[in-house]
Amino acid sequence: MELHLFDAYGIELEYMIVDAESLDVRPISDFILRDEQGEPTAELEQGEISWSNELTHHVIELKTNGPVSNLSPLADAFQKNVEEINRRLVSANARLLPTAMHPWMDPFQEMQLWPHDYHVVYETFDKIFDCRGHGWANLQSMHINLPFQGDQEFGKLHAAVRLILPLLPGLAASSPFKDGQLSGQLDSRLDVYRRNAKGVASVTGRVIPEPVFDFASYDREIFQPMFRDIAPLDPEGVLRNEFLNARGAIARFGRGSIEIRVIDLQESPRADLAIAALTVEVLKLLVAETWTSTQAQQSVSIDRLEPVLLAAIESGDQAVIQDAALLKHFGVASGSMTVGELWEHLFEQVSGVVPHFQAQSGEALGVIFRKGCLAARIRRAVGNDVRRDSLQEVYRSLAACLAEGRSFQA
Repeated sequence: MELHLFDAYGIELEYMIVDAESLDVRPISDFILRDEQGEPTAELEQGEISWSNELTHHVIELKTNGPVSNLSPLADAFQKNVEEINRRLVSANARLLPTAMHPWMDPFQEMQLWPHDYHVVYETFDKIFDCRGHGWANLQSMHINLPFQGDQEFGKLHAAVRLILPLLPGLAASSPFKDGQLSGQLDSRLDVYRRNAKGVASVTGRVIPEPVFDFASYDREIFQPMFRDIAPLDPEGVLRNEFLNARGAIARFGRGSIEIRVIDLQESPRADLAIAALTVEVLKLLVAETWTSTQAQQSVSIDRLEPVLLAAIESGDQAVIQDAALLKHFGVASGSMTVGELWEHLFEQVSGVVPHFQAQSGEALGVIFRKGCLAARIRRAVGNDVRRDSLQEVYRSLAACLAEGRSFQA
């Protein structure tokens, strides 16, 4: 099927499996991922949604079973699948837990790799990068997959995606805790993610992709340096594939898509899909050159974008953008505003051109705009008491939000 810009979408949501009472991680994803014969399987199709494993044994991924043309029905579809998995986990005294990082997991002691099919790739990653750290073993996110056909469409989409990447933690940060303590970052997942391949720095780069806008340039500037650097550590070439790329958005030329990976998992699929819908609609406006030309968008360097990303990782929606030229790409005339204020502006812009957008996504996004990103709400709910009992109470509430499909109000 030949898909062009915004013809269809793919969504992936990653969840932790935890003990129903203590909320400690439970490495039992193969309890759920079993075929009709009862054998462990890396993927289980459930109609329009499929379930799969993602590297570690305590994570289960829910994803659209192929491209879908409309995001609107997906919140309900994902929610039904969450409820079904939770139902199956009851007999194991386990449940699903949302948010992007487990707040007290010790990955050096508790991480277990998925031991079944595809394990060779995971074991190679582990041998090279030591996947016991938070940056591999404790990070759950939403991925948005967007199609393109040919270099021209790729160049337009990649330019728009690069611009929006630094803003996304300000909307979606959900990971203020690490090792049972406040980490000092609202998006601790991205903070550890951007360092997880430090032994082979070209794998992650600077999270924001390089300004390359056709396959030949992408291959020359991203793929080939990455493959060259990994080769001495991977002589059998197990990882010599475009999936090795760990930037915040990766080009999958083999399937004709860009995958956005910087969005922390939220407390419910309804919140995740509202963020996905707003992200997609803003990308449409950028690609349509609503505020600036594609050529102007392509001229923006990593050096201009990275300070916004780092500020949003630390402060979420309260991060301040003081770059008037960057704000111009989003139709803002002022020289300074918070990331949260910019997202509210973009929500208003989208609502003005997309029928029913407020009715479909406004409730979940309104909680974020009124009460802050999920990380800020979690931090406010916990307060100064970071004892295990206090964290358990708040994260049980988050697990209930996931089970019931509602927003966390704090």
